[in-house]
Order: sequence, then C-alpha cells, then structure tokens
Amino acid sequence: MAFHISNDRPEPDQVLLDLADYVYDYGINSPEAYRTARLCLMDTLGCGLLALRYPECAKHLGPIVPGTVVPHGAKVPGTQYQLDPVTAAFNIGCMIRWLDYNDTWLAAEWGHPSDNLGGILAVADYISRNNVAEGLAPLTMKDVLTLMIKAHEIQGVIALDNSFNRVGLDHVLLVKVASTAVVTKLLGGSKEEMINAVSNAWLDGQALRTYRHAPNTGSRKSWAAGDATSRAVRLSMMALKGEMGYPSALTAKTWGFYDVLFKGNEFKFQRSYGSYVMENVLFKISYPAEFHAQTAVECAIALYPEIKGRWEDIDHIVLTTHESAIRIIDKQGPLHNPADRDHCLQYMVAIGLIYGELTSDHYEDKVAGDPRIDWLRAKMITQEDARYTREYHEPDIRSIANAVQIFFKDGSSTEKVEVEFPIGHKGRRAEGIPLLEQKYEANLATRFPRKQSQAIMELCLNQQELEQTPVHQFMDRFVI
Repeated sequence: MAFHISNDRPEPDQVLLDLADYVYDYGINSPEAYRTARLCLMDTLGCGLLALRYPECAKHLGPIVPGTVVPHGAKVPGTQYQLDPVTAAFNIGCMIRWLDYNDTWLAAEWGHPSDNLGGILAVADYISRNNVAEGLAPLTMKDVLTLMIKAHEIQGVIALDNSFNRVGLDHVLLVKVASTAVVTKLLGGSKEEMINAVSNAWLDGQALRTYRHAPNTGSRKSWAAGDATSRAVRLSMMALKGEMGYPSALTAKTWGFYDVLFKGNEFKFQRSYGSYVMENVLFKISYPAEFHAQTAVECAIALYPEIKGRWEDIDHIVLTTHESAIRIIDKQGPLHNPADRDHCLQYMVAIGLIYGELTSDHYEDKVAGDPRIDWLRAKMITQEDARYTREYHEPDIRSIANAVQIFFKDGSSTEKVEVEFPIGHKGRRAEGIPLLEQKYEANLATRFPRKQSQAIMELCLNQQELEQTPVHQFMDRFVI
C-alpha cells in the first residue's frame, strides 16, 4: 500500500517562530544583564588579544586571499586587518576561542556563548562603517551588548535541557543558530528572513565532537566556533538576498533535524527566553582550562605549598568530580598537543600541584616535557560524587564541584580540599569582578602600548560611555 507525503508547505516550526518573536519583539530591561554583557565583552576581547601571542592561532587570521583589504570592512581587534564580515567573523571567533579562556555555560549541553561575539562584532562594525560612509548614523555598542544578551539567551536556553553531545554533535551548532538569529536582525532582515536563515543553520549537518575527545583531540576545537559564527553571517546575508528557508527543518519526518540527528526527539524547554543566561554566565577568571576542571585546579593550587618538594612521598591522588567532567576530560595515556592537554583533568591538576599556577603557556610542548607531570597523572584516581553530579544540574545551584586529596606512602594524607563554585560563578561575582578586570587589563597589555591600553580600559569600565560609543570608533581603538 502506498503512502503519500503531503507537499503542502507547513507553517514554520514553533522553535523557529519563538526565536523570531524573541529576537525582534523582546525588550531587554535588565541592568544586571547589560552590566554582565559589558564584562563579557571585555573578557572575550581580552582572551582574543592574548591568543594573538600564539602562532598556531595567528596563522588562521587575515583575509582568505593575502593582501585583500575591504573598504568599509570589519576590523579584527589587535591587528591591522579590515575584512568582509564573514571572514572577520571567523577571525574574531577564532581568536576568542583559541585559548579556551572565554565564558562558559554548563547545562545538558555545554558551550561558550561569547563565541557569538565574532559574528555580532564583525557585522556591527561593517554596518557602522558603511552607514557613516553613506551619511547615516552608526550602530552603538549598546546595540552590540543587546545582541550579545540575546545570543547568550538563545544558546543557553536551548542548552538547558537538550544534550547535543550525547548524540555526538558539537555545541558550536548552537553558536551558529544563535548568531544567525541575531545577525539577521542586525543586518535589517525581517522575521521571515530570520526564520529562513535559521532554518538553514539547522540543516547544515553540524560538526561532530570528534575533535574534542580522545584519541582525536585537536586544534579544530579552537577554531570551530569561529567557523560557526562566520557561517551564521553567510547564511544571514544569503537570506537578505531572498534565499528561501525550510519551515519544518526540525520536525520534517525522516529528513528533519529531529529524526536525522536527534534520535527522533523534540527539543525541551524549561524556561522562555529573557536575559537569564547572561545574568548567570560563568567566567573563566583564574585559569585557561576546560570549565569542568576550574575548581579542581583551584584545589590543586591550594595544596601546592603543602606538597612542594614531597613528590617522592606521594602514593596516590584522589580526584572527586562530577559525571560531566569524567565524560569529557578524564584522560589516561599520552597527550599529543596543547588542545589535548587543556582538556585533560589530570594534566591540569598536575600543573597546579607542580607549579602552583596554570597559564596558557603550561599547555605548550616545553612545559609538557616535564617528567613530573605524567608521573603525577599516573598516581591519580578519578571518582564521581553523586551529589556533585546532581547539583551540577539543579537550576538554583549549578555547582561545578571538585575535590583533591593526596595520600602519602607513610599512610598520612592532606585534607580533602573541596571547591564547589569557581570564582567565575555568579555566586562569587563580587569576588570575581575585580579579578576579571585585572585579567582584561593584563591581556590588553600583551598587545597594546600603555597609553592605548589605558584608554581602552577607561572606556570599558564606564557603562554609559561604552554603550553610547559608535561601534566603528570602538573597534578603531583596537588597531595596532
């Protein structure tokens, strides 16, 4: 018996409609969200500037065809590049993510919502420069902060109850979706054009997490978000030229996202879109480390004075953690590159115990050759605490707990040092903000002379002045 599928064009999927309504109609009225977005902007750009010190990052930057300069194009902070917005989005996104040091969101799906800044900043700068050339008003940095809040919200709310990693997909697909949604509006597209663009983002096939996990961990995880946010700009610009969309991109039987890539399950939502994610986002303030290890490194550094010089006395080390950390960063055996090392719980703890600190340089080959690192790794036992795992998911707690305890050959041991909330957690925001500002100031100093760094810092610390600054003038401050 033959079954015929109707060829009547359906209404857009509800997920697409809800995104459009949020991006176009929802007003952000949260001073806390704007304050946090300003901090996020500072921290994210600072991480990108620091990454320029590393040749493996810098090699990816610049125009696709060397020597290309785009009139009224978007500028890439910390460089002299002026590029088309698609390429600029890749450049900025690549810088931001390279050192695994920008903000984090942990839920059923993990990710780094500030990755969306690559597309937002590139397009806002491009529009502003073209507006000024045509005698029109430029965009302001408040426009950028508003779209950052909305991109954070889209990525984070979808991530709350929907695990893409459990079906093998990488979280950068949410960067692509969120960036596409807000960039289409930024470009002046209609709701219909935004829905068309976002439907294409869902249909892209999506990146696999292969490059984040043993035995294939590699540097693609450092440019994957740049790739996603630049793809978003491309899809948005195509939609504004009239490229069609696919209304049931998610729900189409057999061929839609749910059936092909999500085991037939529809997305679940525990809350509507607002400004929750930006208000509660996690900052990586102290250590450039995969976020599930932040508190473990803090524990290790607390133990450093007690065990310094006692390496030979150690019998074993117990790392108590949560399920997500075990699934992502619990690694045995050789580590092949910096991207492998910054996603290894044992490596990061060993660095904290040996050096009493953890910086991006500790992932490079020169430090990784220290024989004490693998010697300590071999003595580590990882175990899950069910409470840590449970409270990691509880909306009113969202801890990222770890504990470290060291046992010696004579039967003695250190205390079990436990840290449940990293310094970048909302619950430690008052403690963290001064340190985040210091981090930004230090990162500016790695790229700019003192006078230029100070001028940027003064502007970014002033909420009102920053919000009123035209985007192209803000970006001009970062040219070196």
